[in-house]
Amino acid sequence: MLILAKSVLAMMIGFIISVIFGLVFIPILRKLKAKQKISIFLAKKHKEKEGIPTMGGLIFILPTLFATLLLILTGKMQFTSHLFIILFVFVAYGLLGFLDDYLIIKRKKNEGLTEWQKLIGQILIAIVFYYLYVASGNEPRLFIYTLNIKIEMGIFFALFILLVLVATSNAVNITDGLDGLAGGLSVMAFAAFGVITWGTAWLQGHEDIAIFCFILVGALLGFLVFNDHPAKVIMGDTGSLSLGATLAAVAIITSHEFTLIVVAGVFVIETVSCIVQMVAGRYFGKKVLLMAPLHHHFEKLGWGERDIVKMFWVVGLILSMAAIGFGVWI
Repeated sequence: MLILAKSVLAMMIGFIISVIFGLVFIPILRKLKAKQKISIFLAKKHKEKEGIPTMGGLIFILPTLFATLLLILTGKMQFTSHLFIILFVFVAYGLLGFLDDYLIIKRKKNEGLTEWQKLIGQILIAIVFYYLYVASGNEPRLFIYTLNIKIEMGIFFALFILLVLVATSNAVNITDGLDGLAGGLSVMAFAAFGVITWGTAWLQGHEDIAIFCFILVGALLGFLVFNDHPAKVIMGDTGSLSLGATLAAVAIITSHEFTLIVVAGVFVIETVSCIVQMVAGRYFGKKVLLMAPLHHHFEKLGWGERDIVKMFWVVGLILSMAAIGFGVWI
């Protein structure tokens, strides 16, 4: 019962701070002309999104950090080494995305950091992650609990961390194409990992990581107040890169990397749809989808934006519930 109370309180705090911050911050973004730039390849109805304030990820990033700090200072949370790693990734990827969004706004075209610049930044973050992870007393190994398999990886674990961080952050970034889509799916994903983390009693500071997840869930719900269709703000790379990488960090810290594939199932499907479309076009001269990623394919079929988001949310909810059952109960 105490766990439920803590989770609900964490979500409430994150939600309230996020909504208040959003009410103040969105007018500031408009005043600064931090406007979204739309790709010329998207459907005409996406042109109406041109000019919507971006960098909206700060609406859930800053309130989550503030609420976490508040609970730590009041003794409701403990500042552990594992929580520090997750906060580091949360902030580092947020800064990387912020820089990308800033350059797009400054240049007034959809060109921010180059792929190489992003990769270099992600490599540096992964190296620090690996150092902090090992320094916290963790073994650099992959542990598959269900099959009781332990794979000693040594220094290659740093490469594994990079792969998971890059794949998940880019997957969320790709999915962030419709109002409320990535934000809603992230609510379900972090709620699932919040529950799963409560069950990892062997991990030092597991309760604090779970509380962080629920604070973020509340902050994301606050963000959705402004990001639901028709969106008044867009999370941008500031938010999407931070969300994906943090989700990956929680999975790695709790040794639920394979559970992540289920929790982030919709993100994975969206990414795979892009890969399939690219391979089919480049090597076979054909298109599998009318447009990639998958949510744009449904748009081309004539589906409404709300209907697509609702369908993807339902799939994400089912996968998150299945992941909780697998990661906690089974």
